[in-house]
Amino acid sequence: MSAIRMAISELRRITAGRIPVLAVLALVLIPTLYAGLYLYANADPYGRLGNVPAALVVADTGATDANGERTNVGDEVARTLEDSGTFDFTRVSPAEAETGVRDNRYTFSLTIPADFTAALQSSGNFTPRQGILTLTTNDANNYLVRTIADTVVAKVHDSVSEQVGTQAANRFLTGFATIHDRTAQAADGAGRLTDGANRAHDGAGELASGAGQLAGGQRQLLDGATQLSSGADRLADGAGTLATGAGTAADGADRLSTGAGTLTSGLDQVRDATAALPTQTRTLADGARRVADGNATLAAAGGRVADASKKIVSDLDAADGTIAADLRAKGFTDAQVQQALDTLKQVRGPLDAGNRQVQTLNGQLTALGSGSQQVADGAEKLAGSAPTLSGGIAKAADGAGTLRTGATTLSDGVGRLAEGATALDTGAGQLRTGADRLVDGERTAVDGTDRLADGARALDGGTAQLATGSTQLRDGLNEGLGQIPNPAADVRDATAKTIGDPVATRDVARSSAGTYGEGLAPFFLALAAWIGGYTLFLLLQPLSRRAIAAGQSPLRVALGGWIPAGVLGVAQMAGMYAVVVFGLGIRPEHPVATFGFLCLASLTFTAIVHALNAWLGSIGQFLGLVLMVAQLVSAGGTFPWQTIPAPLYPVHYLLPMSYAIDGLRHLMYGGTLQGVVGVDLPVLLAWLLVAVLVASLSARSQRVWTPARVKPELVL
Repeated sequence: MSAIRMAISELRRITAGRIPVLAVLALVLIPTLYAGLYLYANADPYGRLGNVPAALVVADTGATDANGERTNVGDEVARTLEDSGTFDFTRVSPAEAETGVRDNRYTFSLTIPADFTAALQSSGNFTPRQGILTLTTNDANNYLVRTIADTVVAKVHDSVSEQVGTQAANRFLTGFATIHDRTAQAADGAGRLTDGANRAHDGAGELASGAGQLAGGQRQLLDGATQLSSGADRLADGAGTLATGAGTAADGADRLSTGAGTLTSGLDQVRDATAALPTQTRTLADGARRVADGNATLAAAGGRVADASKKIVSDLDAADGTIAADLRAKGFTDAQVQQALDTLKQVRGPLDAGNRQVQTLNGQLTALGSGSQQVADGAEKLAGSAPTLSGGIAKAADGAGTLRTGATTLSDGVGRLAEGATALDTGAGQLRTGADRLVDGERTAVDGTDRLADGARALDGGTAQLATGSTQLRDGLNEGLGQIPNPAADVRDATAKTIGDPVATRDVARSSAGTYGEGLAPFFLALAAWIGGYTLFLLLQPLSRRAIAAGQSPLRVALGGWIPAGVLGVAQMAGMYAVVVFGLGIRPEHPVATFGFLCLASLTFTAIVHALNAWLGSIGQFLGLVLMVAQLVSAGGTFPWQTIPAPLYPVHYLLPMSYAIDGLRHLMYGGTLQGVVGVDLPVLLAWLLVAVLVASLSARSQRVWTPARVKPELVL
């Protein structure tokens, strides 16, 4: 008997009668009911959250913003939530909200505090604090609602943050525009300050130069005043001396007048006495000349004697050295030589004394000759001058009379001079006092001009620094002006919106499941396929005992027991696929491939359950249920499989449902098919072949009857 005939025979067996047919139909519909009802119930739960009651407490009292406008952000947030339809929000009091959440009248509550608006505006006053939204949940009402509510509150937070950030950024950029205008004004002022500082620096330089010249001139004035003071002192002293001298001169003039009379009388007498003087002086000059000539002759002879004496002494001095050398040459000792020299010195002592006397006498003779010559010259001059002297005495006698007359006039003039000198002395004293005061004043002036010059130089340096600093200020302001943002109003608004919400998300879906139900469809379709295959063996026999007893091939027996389950499993997938696609509107991206993959998954699952039942009987049927649970928690049907505990990773990689779910996702959502063809299909086929092999081995082992097979310990 072939495997197909064994399969047809098994199908006839389970459909013999109305009740068995209904049972088979029920088994075929189990995956459809399971997957269809579950996906229908969870098709779009997020779209029905508007039916979930939630309490909204709005205690915000509002606040006045920087422009003086009254705002209430909390009320705006409440209206936005009510209009959004996300939940069925109802405004209630805080007490009612707390009671309602506790009693499950409200799934959760959202409280907007009284200072919410004020807190949002606090950053503008540099007293920043956060506006706090209070979310009150009760997991006894529903756990997932808390997660969804957290998402809604996060969106509210982002929306409010964007609004507040945009407003703050707008004020910030407006402040930049104001700073730009003020900086431009400051730059203009700095330019004018620079021009003024440069002019001030030029003026300060001229002032410093003039102050230096003034200080130099003042010092010259001080020097002149000092000289004037010194001159005044000398003038005063001279005036005093002049006054004293003038008095003395007056007395002398009187005496001169008297003496002039006496001189006149005496000169007359001298004139009479010196009438013969020229003749007498000539005779004297002739005699003096003869004496001078004799003395000159004598002085020349004395010079010759003195030279000879000096030469003798010089020769004796030289002879001392020669004698000493000769004595040493002849063997005399130094003591004997010195004794001979001392003796020689004693011998020549009178000679040295005579030489000194000769030299002295020669000097006296020379002086006598010179003196007599001078006397002769004087006598000659006297003789030549005697006639003049005689005439002069005569003239002096005549002039003495004139002197007497002039002395009288001089006496009168000197008296007047004495009076003028006294007045000059008084004026000179006053001049000295004034000059001293002038010197003191000039010293003070010099100190002042020195300080003025120092101050002018300091002012020059300060104005130079001011000019440099103002130039740097002007340049810095002009440079900084270009760096200060000054956007136009529309650019400022756009920039403020970007600053308030700097990050935007763009969903790029390589493939999209659409609704929540469509996202869970691969998981529940695969799970329904396993459940359908599991329930089929509540009616089907894993192996044909008659075929085994007839000695049929183990592979044929195994295929004959699996094919009915495979056919019914494909029927299950067809019904389930029709309901999901046409009834629930879930449209796979690859409809034919999706249905074919579902059929392969069902064939694999039924083969595994068939192998467990064929190998272990009732225990195998229980293990099929255990495997379903293991795959339920490790396949990653809801959350990503990486979120399961690490010890379950091997289970995920080993069991086939993980690959069935992965393949269905790619086929239904339009993902890449490389993993489906390269991994998912080979794994499912491998499980199918292994399951058929295990069933074949079981059919082979069951050819031998054992007591456990005749009377099993556990029958399910």
